Amino acid sequence: MDEKITVQMSCPMPKFDFDVITLGHGSGGLLTHRLLQSGVFNLFSNDLLDQQHDGASFELNGKIAFSTDSYVISPIFFPGGNIGDVAVNGTVNDLAMCGAEAKYLSLGFIVEEGFAMNEFWKVLVSIKTAAEKANVKIVTGDTKVVEKGKGDKLFINTSGIGIVHTNAFIHHRNIEAGDAIIISGNIAAHGIAIMSLREGLTFETSIQSDTTNLNHTVLALVSKYGKDIRFLRDPTRGGLASVLNEVAELTQLGFHIDQKLIPVQEQVESACEMLGLDPLYVANEGLFVAIVKKESAGAFLNDLQKDCNGIHAAIIGEVLADNGGKVILKSRIGGRRVVNYLTGEQLPRIC
Repeated sequence: MDEKITVQMSCPMPKFDFDVITLGHGSGGLLTHRLLQSGVFNLFSNDLLDQQHDGASFELNGKIAFSTDSYVISPIFFPGGNIGDVAVNGTVNDLAMCGAEAKYLSLGFIVEEGFAMNEFWKVLVSIKTAAEKANVKIVTGDTKVVEKGKGDKLFINTSGIGIVHTNAFIHHRNIEAGDAIIISGNIAAHGIAIMSLREGLTFETSIQSDTTNLNHTVLALVSKYGKDIRFLRDPTRGGLASVLNEVAELTQLGFHIDQKLIPVQEQVESACEMLGLDPLYVANEGLFVAIVKKESAGAFLNDLQKDCNGIHAAIIGEVLADNGGKVILKSRIGGRRVVNYLTGEQLPRIC
């Protein structure tokens, strides 16, 4: 049975004495207390959260990574996920890109007055599912309610703390000419799943968001390959092109990629053509880019492809000393062009 379905069946919505969230639920008073005590605390129960304090106190041993992100995605429910699992996976993955194992998350909600309680519960259950899959604890949080029309159903902020693996030496300064550029899977699925829903597009096969946690995958690779993994980044907003441009600018090296080698689902590519979008710039929520020492790239790719999060992984190019600070794409027909930064907002509110 699908893991998400199993968790939802085991977490039936408790009987609330209200159907929608009101301004009073953000007051800090009786209604806030009822909202939290009617099932929220029980859903996320752990030894730290159960103290129901203003914060969480804990000890961590080793080098620490910290990350925060806010999620304003619209619509909040979409094929393959919702705002809840994206909020958990996004911060867990940001920590993984630092070579860190996420340990603890904070969870902040900004809820629009009138938001249906059954939809809020679905988001909460998805958060629980994602947190358990990533093996991370939600230990503190906050809920605010804004007037109807002053928000858009639900915004979420998550902050995370993790312990950096002792083998991790991830920094753009480590990148050298000759290194391989690897993408962990098919690009652009998340952004196109959202955009297709907004535009009412249908396809022969369902396009689903790739949202997932990457921490277990990444940490296994870091443990084995250590310093040979020069750099990691998840290509969320702005997609693959933006990540490579950022790193090219930081290193003043040339990043050469081959369009024929970049994995993308046929239906996603078709949707991009219909919408006038370049898949290189479309957001992802379950992928990472790795810059890996040339000598280790083949073995790294082989191990990654054995992982459920890397089945479609591919070496898509290499780092060169020429064309410093630029990303160069070799097209399918053999021509070459500079891939620049995304200008403007291609897909607003994509995460």
